[in-house]
Amino acid sequence: MHKKFSYQDLYNFSKNIFLKIGCNETDATTATKVLLSADLRGVDSHGIARLSGYVRLWEVKRINASPKIKIVHETPSTAVVDGDSGLGLVVAPVAMQIAIDKAKIAGTGWVSVKNSNHYGIAGYHAMMALENDMIGMSMTNASALVAPTFSVERLLGTNPIAVAIPAGKEQPFVADFATTTAANGKLEILQRKNLDAPSGWVQTKDGLPSNNANELKNGGALLPLGGDKEHGSHKGYMLGSIVDIFSAVLSGANYGPWVPPFPAYVPMPENMPGEGIGHFFGAMRIDAFRPAEEFKANMDQWIQRFSSAKTSEGHEKVIIPGEPEREMEADRMQNGIELLQPVIDDLTTLGKKFEIEF
Repeated sequence: MHKKFSYQDLYNFSKNIFLKIGCNETDATTATKVLLSADLRGVDSHGIARLSGYVRLWEVKRINASPKIKIVHETPSTAVVDGDSGLGLVVAPVAMQIAIDKAKIAGTGWVSVKNSNHYGIAGYHAMMALENDMIGMSMTNASALVAPTFSVERLLGTNPIAVAIPAGKEQPFVADFATTTAANGKLEILQRKNLDAPSGWVQTKDGLPSNNANELKNGGALLPLGGDKEHGSHKGYMLGSIVDIFSAVLSGANYGPWVPPFPAYVPMPENMPGEGIGHFFGAMRIDAFRPAEEFKANMDQWIQRFSSAKTSEGHEKVIIPGEPEREMEADRMQNGIELLQPVIDDLTTLGKKFEIEF
């Protein structure tokens, strides 16, 4: 069962919920835009389906709805930002803007963040750089659900990486991906649909391959990108580790198994070494390397050449990173966003709690 809702209706509902938990007008607007950008781009796992999860974190006082976000250390091109336990949906755009502002002066800007929370989709923050003729980078660590290659312990998050690169006449190149074979949200969608997980997504608590979409509830783990050693899972493990270190070891946030869990009912890890969740952002001015127009003309040529690549049987074209999400965004903005019945039920309950009709 599913039903379509207009972007504006979901926007109004989400913003009202953020206002109800104590966000000011500006922060509620930002949080809503970041949250719903996931639904628009087809990353349903990170969109409005997460709204009640954020509210539960606020209820147990793990999210501060009116944070004083501040720079705690900086150089002309770098900064460490303390998010004051704010919504990651609010903290991350502030930190990315600091990276952009530093790049305007120094050519590049690099910002590591501590004391934050789940920040929605990585791509939103990276894409903020595009309108400034900059390349944007965004990454975050997350709750430990992933076992490193050869381990049965959950030590890493799905730890996504996003890179947004402007072009000229062509649309920008936007890569946005988890460093696991699949993000946990994809498992949650399979659970809602009562479907099995594909091979290479999860393992049992004993490290055996599994197709059970509920395996994490049994003590199992997500697998790094590649699934197993033969298919390159050690590379996914390395990518996830890089994100963890850049986001948290560099900023003073929690890393590895100490990252705070997203579900509010899961107890916090013991002996946590840092503060909150960590993010990492980068902004690079194109003209710090070469004239922007020349670069963008070459990017156009790059995109056109890859788009016109000869394809294997059964495939129409080679996809440029960011294309499917852009097409989905245009479609959903016009025709509505489809929500599954369990999400509709969850949001209806959430609305009743705050006396806002869903």
